[in-house]
Amino acid sequence: MKIGFIGLGNVGAKLSGSILRNGFDLTINDLDKSLAQLFLDKGAHWAETPQEIAENCDMIITCLPSPAACAEVMEGENGILKGLKKNGLAKGKVWAEMSTTDAAEMERLSKLVIATGARAVECPVSGGCHRADTGNISIFAGCTRETFEQVLPVLTVLGRRVLHTGEIGTASTLKVMTNYLATVNLVALGESLTTMKAAGIDLNTTYEAIRISSGNSFCHETESQVVLNGSREINFTLDLVAKDIGLFQEIANRNNVPLDISPKLIDIINDGIERFGPREKSPNIIKRLEEATGLDITTTGFPPEMVDDEPEERGYEVTPKR
Repeated sequence: MKIGFIGLGNVGAKLSGSILRNGFDLTINDLDKSLAQLFLDKGAHWAETPQEIAENCDMIITCLPSPAACAEVMEGENGILKGLKKNGLAKGKVWAEMSTTDAAEMERLSKLVIATGARAVECPVSGGCHRADTGNISIFAGCTRETFEQVLPVLTVLGRRVLHTGEIGTASTLKVMTNYLATVNLVALGESLTTMKAAGIDLNTTYEAIRISSGNSFCHETESQVVLNGSREINFTLDLVAKDIGLFQEIANRNNVPLDISPKLIDIINDGIERFGPREKSPNIIKRLEEATGLDITTTGFPPEMVDDEPEERGYEVTPKR
Protein backbone atom coordinates (compact mmCIF):
# COMPACT_ATOMS: atom_id res chain seq x y z
CA MET A 1 0.00 0.00 0.00
CA LYS A 2 1.22 3.47 -0.89
CA ILE A 3 0.48 6.05 1.82
CA GLY A 4 0.57 9.81 1.36
CA PHE A 5 0.89 12.09 4.38
CA ILE A 6 0.20 15.83 4.31
CA GLY A 7 1.17 17.89 7.36
CA LEU A 8 4.48 17.34 9.14
CA GLY A 9 3.79 19.35 12.28
CA ASN A 10 4.17 18.21 15.88
CA VAL A 11 1.82 15.25 15.55
CA GLY A 12 2.02 14.62 11.82
CA ALA A 13 5.79 14.19 11.84
CA LYS A 14 5.57 11.54 14.54
CA LEU A 15 2.77 9.65 12.83
CA SER A 16 4.71 9.75 9.56
CA GLY A 17 7.67 8.30 11.40
CA SER A 18 5.59 5.32 12.49
CA ILE A 19 4.46 4.69 8.92
CA LEU A 20 8.01 4.76 7.61
CA ARG A 21 9.42 2.74 10.51
CA ASN A 22 6.94 -0.05 9.78
CA GLY A 23 7.93 -0.44 6.16
CA PHE A 24 5.17 1.33 4.24
CA ASP A 25 5.82 3.20 1.00
CA LEU A 26 5.43 6.82 2.17
CA THR A 27 5.05 10.03 0.17
CA ILE A 28 4.94 13.32 2.09
CA ASN A 29 3.98 16.95 1.57
CA ASP A 30 4.09 20.07 3.72
CA LEU A 31 4.17 23.81 3.13
CA ASP A 32 7.65 23.75 4.70
CA LYS A 33 9.76 21.31 2.68
CA SER A 34 12.60 21.53 5.20
CA LEU A 35 10.46 19.48 7.60
CA ALA A 36 10.54 16.60 5.13
CA GLN A 37 14.29 16.08 4.91
CA LEU A 38 14.52 13.67 7.84
CA PHE A 39 11.93 11.42 6.19
CA LEU A 40 13.42 11.75 2.72
CA ASP A 41 16.76 10.61 4.13
CA LYS A 42 15.02 7.47 5.39
CA GLY A 43 13.41 6.58 2.08
CA ALA A 44 10.21 8.61 1.89
CA HIS A 45 9.20 10.32 -1.37
CA TRP A 46 8.31 14.00 -1.83
CA ALA A 47 5.18 15.27 -3.60
CA GLU A 48 5.01 18.87 -4.73
CA THR A 49 1.24 19.13 -4.14
CA PRO A 50 -1.60 17.38 -2.31
CA GLN A 51 -3.05 16.64 -5.75
CA GLU A 52 0.03 14.62 -6.63
CA ILE A 53 -0.34 12.57 -3.46
CA ALA A 54 -4.01 11.89 -4.21
CA GLU A 55 -3.13 10.74 -7.72
CA ASN A 56 -0.37 8.35 -6.67
CA CYS A 57 -1.24 7.00 -3.21
CA ASP A 58 -3.79 4.46 -2.00
CA MET A 59 -4.37 6.15 1.36
CA ILE A 60 -4.14 9.92 1.73
CA ILE A 61 -3.69 11.15 5.31
CA THR A 62 -4.01 14.77 6.38
CA CYS A 63 -2.92 16.10 9.78
CA LEU A 64 -3.29 19.87 9.78
CA PRO A 65 -3.61 22.67 12.37
CA SER A 66 -7.12 23.92 11.60
CA PRO A 67 -10.33 23.21 9.65
CA ALA A 68 -9.42 26.09 7.33
CA ALA A 69 -6.04 24.54 6.52
CA CYS A 70 -7.68 21.20 5.81
CA ALA A 71 -10.26 22.78 3.53
CA GLU A 72 -7.50 24.46 1.53
CA VAL A 73 -5.57 21.21 1.14
CA MET A 74 -8.72 19.41 0.07
CA GLU A 75 -10.35 22.00 -2.18
CA GLY A 76 -7.47 24.18 -3.32
CA GLU A 77 -6.24 24.56 -6.88
CA ASN A 78 -3.80 21.65 -6.46
CA GLY A 79 -5.78 19.90 -3.78
CA ILE A 80 -6.69 16.33 -2.94
CA LEU A 81 -10.13 16.46 -4.52
CA LYS A 82 -8.67 17.47 -7.86
CA GLY A 83 -6.30 14.52 -7.68
CA LEU A 84 -9.09 12.09 -6.79
CA LYS A 85 -11.23 13.29 -9.69
CA LYS A 86 -8.48 12.89 -12.27
CA ASN A 87 -9.03 10.02 -14.72
CA GLY A 88 -11.35 8.15 -12.37
CA LEU A 89 -8.51 7.27 -10.01
CA ALA A 90 -10.52 7.50 -6.80
CA LYS A 91 -12.01 4.01 -6.59
CA GLY A 92 -10.35 2.00 -3.81
CA LYS A 93 -8.58 5.04 -2.33
CA VAL A 94 -9.19 6.37 1.19
CA TRP A 95 -8.83 9.86 2.60
CA ALA A 96 -8.05 9.83 6.35
CA GLU A 97 -8.26 13.07 8.32
CA MET A 98 -6.21 12.87 11.54
CA SER A 99 -6.58 16.48 12.66
CA THR A 100 -8.83 17.68 15.47
CA THR A 101 -11.59 19.39 13.54
CA ASP A 102 -15.25 20.34 13.51
CA ALA A 103 -17.62 17.43 12.90
CA ALA A 104 -19.82 19.40 10.48
CA GLU A 105 -16.79 20.39 8.38
CA MET A 106 -15.57 16.79 8.41
CA GLU A 107 -18.96 15.62 7.18
CA ARG A 108 -18.96 18.25 4.42
CA LEU A 109 -15.53 17.33 3.10
CA SER A 110 -16.23 13.61 3.38
CA LYS A 111 -19.25 13.93 1.12
CA LEU A 112 -17.06 15.58 -1.51
CA VAL A 113 -14.52 12.75 -1.23
CA ILE A 114 -17.15 10.01 -1.38
CA ALA A 115 -18.69 11.66 -4.45
CA THR A 116 -15.41 10.99 -6.32
CA GLY A 117 -15.69 7.26 -5.61
CA ALA A 118 -13.13 7.22 -2.78
CA ARG A 119 -13.80 6.52 0.87
CA ALA A 120 -13.36 8.80 3.87
CA VAL A 121 -12.49 8.29 7.53
CA GLU A 122 -11.88 10.73 10.36
CA CYS A 123 -9.29 9.37 12.76
CA PRO A 124 -8.08 11.96 15.28
CA VAL A 125 -5.52 10.84 17.85
CA SER A 126 -5.38 11.26 21.60
CA GLY A 127 -2.67 10.66 24.19
CA GLY A 128 0.08 13.16 23.53
CA CYS A 129 2.87 13.62 21.00
CA HIS A 130 5.17 11.39 23.03
CA ARG A 131 2.87 8.45 22.34
CA ALA A 132 2.37 9.41 18.71
CA ASP A 133 6.15 9.11 18.42
CA THR A 134 6.14 5.48 19.52
CA GLY A 135 2.98 4.30 17.80
CA ASN A 136 1.26 3.88 21.16
CA ILE A 137 -1.27 6.71 20.83
CA SER A 138 -5.03 6.11 20.80
CA ILE A 139 -7.10 6.67 17.65
CA PHE A 140 -10.81 7.36 17.17
CA ALA A 141 -12.17 6.32 13.76
CA GLY A 142 -15.44 7.63 12.37
CA CYS A 143 -16.57 5.95 9.13
CA THR A 144 -18.53 3.03 7.78
CA ARG A 145 -17.59 -0.36 9.16
CA GLU A 146 -16.36 -1.44 5.73
CA THR A 147 -14.02 1.55 5.52
CA PHE A 148 -12.83 0.94 9.07
CA GLU A 149 -11.82 -2.62 8.27
CA GLN A 150 -9.95 -1.40 5.18
CA VAL A 151 -7.87 1.13 7.13
CA LEU A 152 -7.45 -0.81 10.39
CA PRO A 153 -4.11 -2.40 9.36
CA VAL A 154 -2.65 1.09 8.97
CA LEU A 155 -4.31 2.53 12.06
CA THR A 156 -2.89 -0.28 14.22
CA VAL A 157 0.58 0.79 13.09
CA LEU A 158 -0.09 4.44 13.88
CA GLY A 159 -1.65 3.74 17.28
CA ARG A 160 -2.13 1.08 19.92
CA ARG A 161 -5.84 1.46 20.78
CA VAL A 162 -8.23 2.06 17.89
CA LEU A 163 -11.92 2.76 18.57
CA HIS A 164 -14.52 2.68 15.80
CA THR A 165 -16.86 5.44 16.99
CA GLY A 166 -19.59 5.17 14.35
CA GLU A 167 -20.29 7.27 11.27
CA ILE A 168 -18.25 10.26 10.15
CA GLY A 169 -18.63 13.11 12.64
CA THR A 170 -18.65 10.92 15.75
CA ALA A 171 -14.86 10.71 16.10
CA SER A 172 -14.38 14.48 15.76
CA THR A 173 -17.07 15.09 18.35
CA LEU A 174 -15.52 12.65 20.83
CA LYS A 175 -12.01 13.99 20.22
CA VAL A 176 -13.10 17.56 21.00
CA MET A 177 -14.73 16.26 24.18
CA THR A 178 -11.54 14.52 25.32
CA ASN A 179 -9.49 17.68 24.68
CA TYR A 180 -12.00 19.64 26.72
CA LEU A 181 -11.60 17.20 29.60
CA ALA A 182 -7.80 17.37 29.34
CA THR A 183 -7.98 21.17 29.57
CA VAL A 184 -10.25 21.01 32.61
CA ASN A 185 -7.71 18.66 34.21
CA LEU A 186 -4.77 20.89 33.33
CA VAL A 187 -6.34 24.02 34.80
CA ALA A 188 -7.56 22.17 37.91
CA LEU A 189 -4.10 20.68 38.44
CA GLY A 190 -2.58 24.15 38.24
CA GLU A 191 -4.96 25.34 40.93
CA SER A 192 -4.27 22.27 43.06
CA LEU A 193 -0.48 22.49 42.86
CA THR A 194 -0.47 26.22 43.55
CA THR A 195 -2.82 25.89 46.51
CA MET A 196 -0.73 23.11 48.05
CA LYS A 197 2.43 25.17 47.62
CA ALA A 198 0.71 28.12 49.30
CA ALA A 199 -0.36 25.81 52.13
CA GLY A 200 3.24 24.75 52.70
CA ILE A 201 2.90 21.22 51.30
CA ASP A 202 5.95 19.79 49.51
CA LEU A 203 5.28 19.66 45.74
CA ASN A 204 6.95 16.26 45.25
CA THR A 205 4.72 14.82 47.94
CA THR A 206 1.73 16.58 46.39
CA TYR A 207 2.47 14.96 43.04
CA GLU A 208 2.53 11.47 44.60
CA ALA A 209 -0.60 12.14 46.65
CA ILE A 210 -2.50 12.97 43.48
CA ARG A 211 -0.96 10.08 41.53
CA ILE A 212 -2.00 7.36 43.98
CA SER A 213 -5.43 8.79 44.75
CA SER A 214 -8.88 9.32 43.29
CA GLY A 215 -7.62 12.69 42.05
CA ASN A 216 -5.28 11.06 39.54
CA SER A 217 -5.58 11.44 35.77
CA PHE A 218 -3.62 10.88 32.58
CA CYS A 219 -3.03 14.63 32.47
CA HIS A 220 -1.50 14.58 35.94
CA GLU A 221 0.84 11.67 35.24
CA THR A 222 2.12 13.41 32.11
CA GLU A 223 1.71 17.19 32.07
CA SER A 224 2.11 17.78 35.80
CA GLN A 225 5.66 16.48 35.44
CA VAL A 226 6.69 19.14 32.92
CA VAL A 227 4.84 21.78 34.94
CA LEU A 228 6.84 20.87 38.05
CA ASN A 229 10.08 20.60 36.09
CA GLY A 230 9.53 24.16 34.89
CA SER A 231 10.15 23.40 31.21
CA ARG A 232 6.39 23.34 30.53
CA GLU A 233 7.48 21.62 27.32
CA ILE A 234 4.61 20.07 25.43
CA ASN A 235 3.77 20.29 21.75
CA PHE A 236 0.44 22.01 22.26
CA THR A 237 -0.19 25.73 22.46
CA LEU A 238 -2.88 27.97 23.94
CA ASP A 239 -4.37 28.89 20.56
CA LEU A 240 -4.97 25.20 19.83
CA VAL A 241 -6.51 24.75 23.28
CA ALA A 242 -8.84 27.67 22.62
CA LYS A 243 -9.87 26.16 19.27
CA ASP A 244 -10.73 22.79 20.80
CA ILE A 245 -12.63 23.98 23.85
CA GLY A 246 -14.45 26.46 21.63
CA LEU A 247 -15.55 23.57 19.40
CA PHE A 248 -16.78 21.71 22.48
CA GLN A 249 -18.82 24.73 23.58
CA GLU A 250 -20.35 24.92 20.10
CA ILE A 251 -21.44 21.28 20.38
CA ALA A 252 -23.12 22.06 23.70
CA ASN A 253 -24.78 25.17 22.26
CA ARG A 254 -26.16 23.28 19.26
CA ASN A 255 -27.63 20.67 21.58
CA ASN A 256 -28.99 23.15 24.16
CA VAL A 257 -26.78 21.95 27.02
CA PRO A 258 -26.26 24.74 29.60
CA LEU A 259 -22.64 24.23 30.67
CA ASP A 260 -21.15 25.83 33.78
CA ILE A 261 -17.45 24.94 33.61
CA SER A 262 -16.88 25.40 29.87
CA PRO A 263 -17.57 29.17 29.64
CA LYS A 264 -15.26 29.84 32.60
CA LEU A 265 -12.59 27.61 31.07
CA ILE A 266 -12.78 29.58 27.82
CA ASP A 267 -12.32 32.81 29.80
CA ILE A 268 -9.24 31.38 31.56
CA ILE A 269 -7.58 30.24 28.33
CA ASN A 270 -8.38 33.51 26.55
CA ASP A 271 -6.87 35.41 29.47
CA GLY A 272 -3.75 33.27 29.16
CA ILE A 273 -3.53 34.06 25.45
CA GLU A 274 -3.90 37.78 26.15
CA ARG A 275 -1.14 37.66 28.78
CA PHE A 276 1.35 35.24 27.28
CA GLY A 277 0.51 35.03 23.59
CA PRO A 278 -1.32 32.43 21.47
CA ARG A 279 1.78 30.28 20.92
CA GLU A 280 2.55 29.86 24.61
CA LYS A 281 2.82 26.20 25.64
CA SER A 282 -0.45 25.07 27.19
CA PRO A 283 0.99 23.94 30.59
CA ASN A 284 2.09 27.53 31.16
CA ILE A 285 -1.50 28.49 31.85
CA ILE A 286 -0.30 27.97 35.45
CA LYS A 287 1.71 31.19 35.08
CA ARG A 288 -1.53 33.09 35.75
CA LEU A 289 -1.49 31.68 39.28
CA GLU A 290 2.26 31.96 39.71
CA GLU A 291 2.04 35.66 38.91
CA ALA A 292 -1.00 36.20 41.12
CA THR A 293 0.57 34.50 44.15
CA GLY A 294 4.27 35.14 43.60
CA LEU A 295 4.89 31.42 44.04
CA ASP A 296 7.22 29.27 41.96
CA ILE A 297 5.46 25.99 41.13
CA THR A 298 8.56 24.00 40.26
CA THR A 299 10.67 21.40 41.99
CA THR A 300 13.38 18.84 41.31
CA GLY A 301 13.08 15.22 40.19
CA PHE A 302 10.85 15.60 37.15
CA PRO A 303 11.77 15.32 33.45
CA PRO A 304 11.78 18.32 31.09
CA GLU A 305 9.61 16.57 28.53
CA MET A 306 7.18 13.70 28.36
CA VAL A 307 8.65 10.43 27.14
CA ASP A 308 6.76 7.25 26.33
CA ASP A 309 8.73 4.49 28.02
CA GLU A 310 6.37 1.72 26.93
CA PRO A 311 7.65 -0.50 24.10
CA GLU A 312 5.98 -0.05 20.72
CA GLU A 313 3.28 -2.66 20.24
CA ARG A 314 1.01 -3.54 17.37
CA GLY A 315 -2.33 -1.86 17.90
CA TYR A 316 -5.75 -3.41 18.27
CA GLU A 317 -9.39 -2.48 18.05
CA VAL A 318 -11.09 -1.38 21.27
CA THR A 319 -14.74 -2.42 21.49
CA PRO A 320 -17.25 -0.62 23.73
CA LYS A 321 -19.02 -2.52 26.49
CA ARG A 322 -22.62 -3.30 25.62
